[in-house]
Amino acid sequence: MRTIFVQVKCELGRAYEVAADLIENVEGVSEVYSISGNYDLLLKCYLNDDQDIGHYVTERIQRLPGIKDTFTTIAFKAFG
Repeated sequence: MRTIFVQVKCELGRAYEVAADLIENVEGVSEVYSISGNYDLLLKCYLNDDQDIGHYVTERIQRLPGIKDTFTTIAFKAFG
């Protein structure tokens, strides 16, 4: 399993709706946080080792209604 974090920028007023959609409909999304800063949501996602990260983000996350932009970070190792 690989872990990625995806920051999501939503259309104004749609962050809670987008968060619910992500949790209910996107396989691999483990946690969704409302955050401050340039993005509205932070997703923690678990992908299979053979799953393509680019396809996952562009086809399963970016295409959802209410999402304007994303920023993806690949995690290498968890400590603790």
